[in-house]
Amino acid sequence: MQVWPGQPYPLGATYDGVGTNFAVFSESANRIELCLLAEDGTETAVELRETDAFVRHAYLPGVQPGQRYGFRVHGPYQPGLGQRHNASKLLLDPYAKAMSGHIDWDESVYGYHFGAPERRNDLDSAPHTMHSVVTNPYFDWGTDRPPRTDYHRTVLYEAHVKGLTELHPGIPEEIRGTYAGLAHPAVIEHLAKLGVTAIELMPVHQFVRDHRLRDLGLTNYWGYNTIGFFAPHSSYSSTGDRGQQVQEFKSMVKALHAAGIEVILDVVYNHTAEGNHLGPTLSFRGLDNASYYRLAKDQRFYEDTTGTGNSLLMRSPHVLQMIMDSLRYWVTEMHVDGFRFDLAATLARQFHEVDRLSSFFDLVQQDPVVSQAKLIAEPWDLGEGGYQVGNFPPLWTEWNGKYRDTVRDFWRGEPATMAEFGSRLTGSSDLYQDDGRRPIASINFVTCHDGFTLRDLVSYDGKHNEANHEDNRDGESHNRSWNCGAEGDTTDPAVLELRARQQRNFIATLMLSQGVPMLCHGDENGRTQRGNNNAYCQDSALTWVDWAAADAGLLEFTQGMIWLRRDHPVFRRRRFFHGRPVSGTHDDLTDIAWFTPSGEEMTEQDWSTSYARSLTVFLNGNAISEPDRRGGKIVDDSFLLLFNAHSEPLAFTVPADHGEAWQLVVDTSLPTLPPRGTGPRVKAGDTLRLLDRALMVLQRPA
Repeated sequence: MQVWPGQPYPLGATYDGVGTNFAVFSESANRIELCLLAEDGTETAVELRETDAFVRHAYLPGVQPGQRYGFRVHGPYQPGLGQRHNASKLLLDPYAKAMSGHIDWDESVYGYHFGAPERRNDLDSAPHTMHSVVTNPYFDWGTDRPPRTDYHRTVLYEAHVKGLTELHPGIPEEIRGTYAGLAHPAVIEHLAKLGVTAIELMPVHQFVRDHRLRDLGLTNYWGYNTIGFFAPHSSYSSTGDRGQQVQEFKSMVKALHAAGIEVILDVVYNHTAEGNHLGPTLSFRGLDNASYYRLAKDQRFYEDTTGTGNSLLMRSPHVLQMIMDSLRYWVTEMHVDGFRFDLAATLARQFHEVDRLSSFFDLVQQDPVVSQAKLIAEPWDLGEGGYQVGNFPPLWTEWNGKYRDTVRDFWRGEPATMAEFGSRLTGSSDLYQDDGRRPIASINFVTCHDGFTLRDLVSYDGKHNEANHEDNRDGESHNRSWNCGAEGDTTDPAVLELRARQQRNFIATLMLSQGVPMLCHGDENGRTQRGNNNAYCQDSALTWVDWAAADAGLLEFTQGMIWLRRDHPVFRRRRFFHGRPVSGTHDDLTDIAWFTPSGEEMTEQDWSTSYARSLTVFLNGNAISEPDRRGGKIVDDSFLLLFNAHSEPLAFTVPADHGEAWQLVVDTSLPTLPPRGTGPRVKAGDTLRLLDRALMVLQRPA
């Protein structure tokens, strides 16, 4: 076999049409062998003799896409000094663009013997682990263009590749649960009709199904356990795992883009699937443990801010390079439109405290590719100072957990929530305004993958996680949920009617709030997980969207609310409200006003009354301060939002002096929205009766 010197950049395996260049980083290794695997599992070893700045490299003419490979790394094995090299472990390439096979959790994939963690294990892991794959970078993107939907026009839809498609009757059986299933016209039509503009996919980086869960008869369903930051997860491929997963993923992105839907990836750059000191040796640990991970003072152990066993070393230039290379690869080569960063505060924690201006954020800020993608943070982790809502730099948007908590509390009738509800409804200026950010910094959501589904939120007071085999100890216990009078399944018509109304209240509130709304997949259909609020290990009908049992009325209502939002810029302003008449709009009325149910302007005392659970909000469509794309004035209809979270029906008076003639466009006490232009008409001073726990929206033409 010919072996040429090759190049130290780019890292990973790069096919050029004739052969493949291999490059891998390790500062602490003495020797690295590249092992090419034949179909029968036999290996051809090639020593990487060329080294530049700790990168070993070689070019092999004739090595084609589909070739499986791995690395064997020779070097010191001294766990006390943080060194864990062991050439009997076939290691995955951190930069592999595809990975093949599965880990069977044989003892050989560990660096120690079971029952004797201090004893070095020299069993060969090659037959029992996954393998890296050389991929073909060529793909016909045709006329693919990123949709580049403005944040203020964005409606996010959080989804799981398998969960969304596994039970869809319109998808051919052989592609259900895959990237091809997600690209099927049946799914794209559902998303387009619903009105969502971006799909936020739960992890699709190659992840590992945990040993512990396998022994319990469970599996890692969510996928927050990455081993390959450049490789699409192979189990979601319908065509094979020798590089076909890359082509299938690209085809999915191309199909979604053609429908105007952006693709955002949920990414986990804070830890890897290798776990703590008792975890397997799969890749990073065997290549250069101390360069990739945050080690404790006793270097046998790992610092862990994520609750997952390890944390990547964010002050290592090689870790930062790997993360930035990965992000750029997914944007430039895979054409994704943005990222949601799992436990983002860990990424900023270079030493101990969450330092917002850590090198990771600086790198993103100056990167001409990554800085232009949508960047969403999940702003909490388990270390010191972990909950960081409102603390990310201006380019970033954030999952607003305070929005979720406040809206849940308001609709279940908790006392003294009204002032905070007002702030969350109008874009959370208390969190984002002081550092120059806008309402679009707030990703508003009521439910997400982690916790109850929307239907379960109104059906269960407590979690029911027995299926996870942890005696119901796992999962959040304080859910701010309310079962509406009966726990779980019931035939009581009054309870069922209230639950349906509460689901409509949550969806309507979400779509009427300033900021960027996010819907969790299946919530528009009334999806249930039977009270399980931590279904990370349930790859079954419990978590898959049951299309056959879809709530058609709720789906129609959700579609109507999303399109109402899309049609009216007053619900998706780019700037915060001023709370006063806006100069240049030639309108004497304030851009927003707050009223009691009796139609009087709210006073300080009204806001602070602990038992108050009802209010009216006036949104002035003629006082939008920001211009349109061409610098012109944005003029919209005006709206009154009437909220009654009280346990009794209430009379609401339409406020005087804010417009004479109004028409009802939303009433959550009804199962669906009135057809456009058919709602009852009311005048200023009229009284409307709102059912307990209901909201209405009145519209006045511009």
